[in-house]
Amino acid sequence: MRLAGKIGIVTAAASGMGRAGAQRFAREGASVAVVDIDAANAEAVAQEIKKNGGKAIALSGDLRSDDFAREIVQRTVKAFGGLDFVWNHVGHPGPAAVEGIDMGEFERAVDLNVRTVLVTTDAAIPELRRRGGGALLFTASTSGVQGSVYSPVYSAVKFAVVGFVRALAKRYAREKIRVNAICPGTVDTPMLRVFVARPDSAGPPPNDVEALVQQRGGLNPTGRPAQPEEIANAALFLLSDEASFVTGVALPVDGGATA
Repeated sequence: MRLAGKIGIVTAAASGMGRAGAQRFAREGASVAVVDIDAANAEAVAQEIKKNGGKAIALSGDLRSDDFAREIVQRTVKAFGGLDFVWNHVGHPGPAAVEGIDMGEFERAVDLNVRTVLVTTDAAIPELRRRGGGALLFTASTSGVQGSVYSPVYSAVKFAVVGFVRALAKRYAREKIRVNAICPGTVDTPMLRVFVARPDSAGPPPNDVEALVQQRGGLNPTGRPAQPEEIANAALFLLSDEASFVTGVALPVDGGATA
């Protein structure tokens, strides 16, 4: 198993890519803390992992609280005895509009995409150091490596994530702490429906969300959106020892969209 004996945290793990990742990591031998603001679904994911013979705990709360963002690290260490990896997957699409922007939504996007992962990383690094190294993975986006016409604010915060990853990779490489970003394109998740349903000052509000989901997926060279499990597979590689010489990478998993 590719994560045998490893201990990790996955944030935003109650659905979509985070859920797929938590389940996959557990199948590969990891003990996993399933973190989400949705307590019921976080617990359901943890119970499903345990039912299938894995090890998991559910930790529910709002990661915009600095105390909770740090607490998930300490509670994971207490439950399992250490920490080897963190997938900072939590995020928020932010507003689509620039003209007439809702600053409250802007601040929420900054908090969930940048501030929370900074605080959790602050708490995680000493624990990884105690284990002689480890891996940090951040969910950026293809919007973090190229501009998005649909989501200028999302691009801004995800570019920040990619810059943070590259800087941390250099800072901690000698301590055997690898730091990478995964950059999904269009993925068939509940979050994608939030993206396409947002009002935008540049055009009329959408009236058929599912049609837009398929349309966005159809823009990929592959002609479809990704499935959450396909993103989880890439995350597994980046967190595993198979990627022992991979750090500072922002890996697109996008069906060729950025090619």
